[in-house]
Amino acid sequence: MKNKHILTMIGTVVFLIFGQLSAITLLTQEEALKQMFPDADEVITETVQATVGEIDVLTGLLGGSLVHFQKGSESEAVSETTEFEFFYGIKEGKKTSVAIIDQQPGKWGPVVYVILLDMKTAKVKDMAVMSYKEKRGRPIARKNFLKQFFGKGSSDPIKVRKDIRAISGATISSNATCFAVKKAIAVVEAIILKKEV
Repeated sequence: MKNKHILTMIGTVVFLIFGQLSAITLLTQEEALKQMFPDADEVITETVQATVGEIDVLTGLLGGSLVHFQKGSESEAVSETTEFEFFYGIKEGKKTSVAIIDQQPGKWGPVVYVILLDMKTAKVKDMAVMSYKEKRGRPIARKNFLKQFFGKGSSDPIKVRKDIRAISGATISSNATCFAVKKAIAVVEAIILKKEV
């Protein structure tokens, strides 16, 4: 009986240490796209390899990198890719909106976002956290935090303590979210809208 109690305690400790750090999937890609495009007749995908000029524009806008690794983050590395996948909602034969799925390093691991943008203005229409490996940063997946980004565009700071309220005790996760949104806006403007941003 005593050994059983000890094994139960060990199991609980192992769960508390490792269970909290396992990735939590909130939305599959299919679920995320259904949430972003609830009224679409279909969703089509287009993969685009960014040109050298587009990458120069993007890295210039985003502080020199397409991945925002912050001091204090214990996340595994997130690869910097120059190939972008765009998801378009199609309604009556026309593209209505575009979504981008992006991954940025949070405090404890990568956070995966889906961000929906307007096709003409590149402003944020909706977004969700698809998965994360955070402890204190879990509230970044809540709509009341994410709604701060709705309507944001390239002329907005999209910065913690400027126009975005951080999650208390989760500044790294909050900053990762700001960067993912800024990146999505910049990518749509530079590659889809071909703006000289």
